[in-house]
Formats: sequence, C-alpha cells, structure tokens
Amino acid sequence: MPSFAKVASLLLLALSTPNAGAFAPPSSSTAAKNAVPSSTSVDMGPPLPDVILAETYGEGSRKYRRTVYTHNEWVKHRASDRFIRNLSSMVNSGVYKSLAKEVFATTAVAAFLCFWNALTGGYTDLDGVQHAAVISALPQLTLPLTPFTLLSPSLGLLLVFRTNSSYGRWDEARKFWGLNINHTRDLNRMATAWYGHDGQVIDPEKRAEDLRQISLFTWAFVRSMKRHLSPPAEDEEAFIKEIRARLTPEQAENIITANHRPNRALYDLSVAIEKLPMHFVRKDELNKNLSIFEDTLGGSERLLSSPVPLFYSRHTARFLATW
Repeated sequence: MPSFAKVASLLLLALSTPNAGAFAPPSSSTAAKNAVPSSTSVDMGPPLPDVILAETYGEGSRKYRRTVYTHNEWVKHRASDRFIRNLSSMVNSGVYKSLAKEVFATTAVAAFLCFWNALTGGYTDLDGVQHAAVISALPQLTLPLTPFTLLSPSLGLLLVFRTNSSYGRWDEARKFWGLNINHTRDLNRMATAWYGHDGQVIDPEKRAEDLRQISLFTWAFVRSMKRHLSPPAEDEEAFIKEIRARLTPEQAENIITANHRPNRALYDLSVAIEKLPMHFVRKDELNKNLSIFEDTLGGSERLLSSPVPLFYSRHTARFLATW
C-alpha cells in the first residue's frame, strides 16, 4: 500500500492545473484569437455514453484512464458504502470483460471435467444421496493435489513481483509528469519576475508578448510530449489542431514537421528565453528547467520503449495458465 506521504503528494499534483500562461496573461484580442478547446479536457474521465462498446473497456479504454482525484473524489473513495458500490458494479467491470475469453475457457474445462467425472465415477446430489456411475468402464480425469500445493507459493511470488513492477512504472511516470507541472510553473514565475535588468525602460506591450511566447512554447513542449508518448490515432488530429490554433503558422509547422517534436519545442523555448532582456545568470537558471524537461522526456520514453522483460511476462502467463 502507498504511504500517506505518497498519497498526499499525488493529491496535491491532482489538484493543480498545469497552466503555464498564468504569469503572462495575453491581451483579450490574442486570447480570443488563440482560444481552442483542449483535447486533454475532453479525454479526462470515462468515455461518453455514445462511444462504441469496444472503447468502454480493455485496450480501447486506455485513452480515458485519467484518474485525477479532488476533494469530492476522496470523500466518495472513503465512503462507508464503497464496498456495496464496488460489488454492485462487478458485472460492469472492464477487467472481467477483458478476461471474458480466458474465464469462459477455464469455466468450460472445469464444467466438462465435473460432468465427465459424474458420469464415470458417480456423484452426490443436493440432498446428499450418492448416485452410481453411469459409464463405469471409462476412467475418471483427476490430478493429485500435491503439485498445486507446492507450486502455489512460487506462482504467488511471480504475480506479486509483476504487480509491484507495474505499479512502480506507473508511479515513476506520474512523477515525471509531476516534475513537468512543477517546472513549467517555476519557469514562468522566474521569467515574469526577472524580466528586465539594470533599470531598463520596459515596454509593457513587448513585455507581455515576450512572456506570452515563453508561456506558449512551454505549453507547446508539454503538449508535444503528450502527443509523442501517445498512439498517433488517438491524439494526432487534436494535436495538430491545437498547435496551429495557438502558435503562428511558421512556429506550428516547425513543430509539426519536426522529427522529434518535443525537442523542437524545447529549442523554440530556448530561443525565446535567450531573447529576454535579462541577466545571463538568470537565463541560466531558466534553462535549468529545460534540462529537467529533457530528463523527464527521456525517462518517459524509456518507460514506453522498455517493458517488463518479455521472457518474465511470458513465463508468468504460461505458469499461470498451466497451473
């Protein structure tokens, strides 16, 4: 079970909104021009009632798995009736639907064995009356209990290790995204507070535009990273639409056509930082956040491209199926 400190950290991250433009609000005309609904907000939570059945569980439902808790969700999660609610929703469980074929096959084999052994070895009815075998010439299908008893601890250890590995990978990915949230805020806070130096006369319009560029390219990196780590069919269309709506045509096409979109967005952000009228020491502090962005991006790519060793997963699946 996760510790209280870990749960509290996840709760604080869930309550936060990664809005990089909070420190540099654009003008009303710019905001109206660049306003576009985010696909992220659309895909949060369970699928809508009108989606196809295949997207309500299993692989099709992965894009809707954005479990973010607020105070209301924690109250519901701690409610005393949660056990009844969980039991009543058992028939709608996506896990059971995803495993329906395996469960049906196992149940069919078990039902056949019960029927066969009842025919060949007799059976006891619900009243406790013993009935003789219908076909005594055929053998019963039985296995000794000893192998199951001896192998159960090994199977339990394999399943526990795989469960812990899966949770560890999920937790690591969530921490990477949490670092992105924290450092996008940190970057824009420092850019806003440190803009200008040595008593320079600052043009308010230029200041607003420069900080807007910082905010936009910060958002562009995070949005590009989300697209980079998602299947093309799930997010490509929405990504292109949002990028073109928020950035200039040249900036948008540079990111869309780049071989590595998040790195291109980071390059544009570096250029925007370099153009700020700011002391170079402070610019170095801003660029430290970009190095952290690179680390979270690389760590997320590692999690995506390097699963739990396949021989281990296959061995566990074979062991479980045979058992």
